[in-house]
Amino acid sequence: MPANVHPKPVYRFAPSPNGLLHLGHALSAILNQDMATETSGRFLLRIEDIDLTRCTPQYEQAIYDDLAWLGLTWETPVRKQSHHFDAYVEALAQLDAMGLIYPAFLTRGEVKAIVAEHEAKGKTWPRDPDGSPLYPDRDRLRSAEERQSLMQQGIRHAWRLDMNKALHLVAKPLNWQETGDGERGIISADPAAWGDVILSRSDAPSSYHLSVVVDDALQGITHVVRGLDLFHATSVHRLLQTLLNLPQPLYHHHRLLPDEDGKKLSKSSGSTGLAHLREQGLSAADIRRLVGL
Repeated sequence: MPANVHPKPVYRFAPSPNGLLHLGHALSAILNQDMATETSGRFLLRIEDIDLTRCTPQYEQAIYDDLAWLGLTWETPVRKQSHHFDAYVEALAQLDAMGLIYPAFLTRGEVKAIVAEHEAKGKTWPRDPDGSPLYPDRDRLRSAEERQSLMQQGIRHAWRLDMNKALHLVAKPLNWQETGDGERGIISADPAAWGDVILSRSDAPSSYHLSVVVDDALQGITHVVRGLDLFHATSVHRLLQTLLNLPQPLYHHHRLLPDEDGKKLSKSSGSTGLAHLREQGLSAADIRRLVGL
């Protein structure tokens, strides 16, 4: 390709088929396609169905139906994460070879008990930007022999990133270019705020953090347009992109649509579900108006 010819921008909408789409999803999907159209770029649809216990073919079909009703069109074939587990396993193996992951055996109940015991003494347990307690260091401090013994016993475990080791290896400030509805410009990344994030579960080969950076790289995504609820998670994504030598997209985190109580919309919000609104006789133009477009 000649030096003065730039590749087309590539946008994507990446829902999980674990429930019905709502107005918040409509805002994100429409924004992605509108921005792709305005820049003569490409618009991709990705089905993030890593969680095989919650994702269903019925919800997946509902996604296609809802987006088509909105008048959106996307390139085919659609990338489904469940068809590409090997890509996430390979990325995890890369991090393992770098000595950056460890098996984590604590259950949610055990973590909750550890945190409760700590806070009962009047101490503060560190929490991530979403308010969840950081994972205890118990598993990270286990000896190699103890880890091996637990794994040989068949104890279920996940794989977590050793955040301190990872940041030491990067040894340079991380940031990203932001054009969204909150902070703009060059944003300083703070992956340490998330602690030892989970990268793979016992029932899935990848977590959201790992699969999203792998997929975005493999699909050549140049512009990530998503909700402000994922703004802070971008710090983790920038770290993983750097560790795995993956390209850095531009980021645009858009406003969130609140429900009647002022909270973030969820897939249980039946009154704002696209299927429900369609059944009520609303049009795609009505949806654009409802989401402020």
